[in-house]
Amino acid sequence: MIEKYSVIALYFTVLLVLGSFAARGVRDMKGFVIGGKSLSFWVAAFSAQATGESAWLLLGVTGMGAMLGFSAYWIVVGEVVGVFFAWFVMGKRYKRLTDLYSSITMTDFLVSRFQSKTTILRLLSAISLIIFVLIYISAQIDATGSAFEAFLGWNYHQGALVGFGIVVLYCVAGGFLAAAWTDMFQGAVMLGCLVVLPVVAWLAIGNSAEIISGLSAIDPALVSVWGGEFNLINASVVLGMMLIGLGFVGSPQVFARLLAVRSETEIDRGKWVALLFTFLVDASAVSIGVLGRYLFTEQGVDPESVLGNGAQNVMSELVHVSFPPWIVGLYVAAVLSAIMSTVSSLLVMAAGAVTHDLYAKLVNPSISDAFAARLCRYSTLAIAIGAMALATLVSVIAPERTIFWFAIFGWSGIAATFCPMVILALFW
Repeated sequence: MIEKYSVIALYFTVLLVLGSFAARGVRDMKGFVIGGKSLSFWVAAFSAQATGESAWLLLGVTGMGAMLGFSAYWIVVGEVVGVFFAWFVMGKRYKRLTDLYSSITMTDFLVSRFQSKTTILRLLSAISLIIFVLIYISAQIDATGSAFEAFLGWNYHQGALVGFGIVVLYCVAGGFLAAAWTDMFQGAVMLGCLVVLPVVAWLAIGNSAEIISGLSAIDPALVSVWGGEFNLINASVVLGMMLIGLGFVGSPQVFARLLAVRSETEIDRGKWVALLFTFLVDASAVSIGVLGRYLFTEQGVDPESVLGNGAQNVMSELVHVSFPPWIVGLYVAAVLSAIMSTVSSLLVMAAGAVTHDLYAKLVNPSISDAFAARLCRYSTLAIAIGAMALATLVSVIAPERTIFWFAIFGWSGIAATFCPMVILALFW
C-alpha cells in the first residue's frame, strides 16, 4: 500500500508546486481569469481537452464500454468530430474576435458581439454558467470519492474531501495559470495511463478473435456497433452518444483556452494535438471497458454486480490485475488528473463570472486590480464549498447515480446554454 500512497503524494506535490509558481503571476483579474493570454499551443491543447474529458471519461466512459460493448465507440466518433469543429473551424475566428473586443470571458464576448444594450444577456449568461458549473464540479467531487473508494478502499466522503482540498488550494493560489499548467501535466498522465492499460490487457489475452467470441457468448449485442439489431431505438441511442461531442463546440471551459492562447498561430499548431489527444484517450477508455467486460463477467451475470454501479469500477479492476501496487498508485493519479483538471478550470471560470461578469461590470466598474484578484480567490473558495455541499447531498439522496449521467447533466446544461449562442456569434 505504501507504494500507492507514495505515487499519489508525489502527484499532489507536483500540483501544489505548479500552483505556487502560477500564483506569482496573478496580480489582477485578467491574470487570474485568463493568465494574461500567454498560453502556448501545448498547454492550451492539453488543458482544453483534459478539462473537457473529466472523470466522466476514466470512470463513466470506461463503464459505458463495459455495459454496451462496441457500440460505445460511437462516443469516440462524436467527440472527435466535436473537437475538430471547435479547433479547426471555430478556434481562430473566436480568438480573433475576443482579441478585437478585449474579452476576458465568454460572457464578455457574447455581450460585445451581440451589442447588448441592457444587462439581461450578461446576467443570464453569468448566472446560467455558475449554476451548471456548480453541478458539473459536484459531479467531479463525487467521482473523487468513488475513485478513492474503488482504488484504495477509502471511505467515499474522506476521498472526496481530500481531492477537493488539494484542487482548491492550487486554484485559489494560482487561478487560470495554475489550472492550465496543472492540466498540461495531468493531461499527460491521463494520456499515458489510458493508452497503456488496454494494450497491456490485450497483450495478456493475446487473441482478438478470442475476445470477440467471448463477448459474443456473454451477449451478442456487445459486438454489434448498433448495440444489437439495427432499429429506431438503437439508432437513437447511437445518435445520442455521438451528439455528446457537440459539447465541445462552444463550451466556455474549452473555449477559455482558445481565448487565452498567445496568437492564432498557436491554435493552428494546437489543433492537431487536441484532435490526436481526444482520439487516443476516448478510444482507450472504451477499450478498457470492453476488455474488462470480457475478463470479469460471463453469460447471465449482471455486469453491475461485478463492476459496480454503471460498471464504473471496471478500470480499477483491470488495473489491479494488470499492474503492481506502485503503478496502481499512478492510475489513481490518472483518475484524479481527469477530475482535478476539470474542477480547477471550472472553478476559475465560475469565479471569473462572479467577479468580472457580475461584480466588476454591473456593480463596481472601478474595482482595483488587487481587490479583483482577492475577490476572485474568495469566489473560487465559495463556489468550491457550494459544489462540495451539493455533491454530498446528491450522494445521500441518489445512491444509485452513475458518474456518466451525473457529469453529462452538468456538461449538457453548459453546452445547451452556450454552444448555439457561440455558433451564431461566430457565423451569423
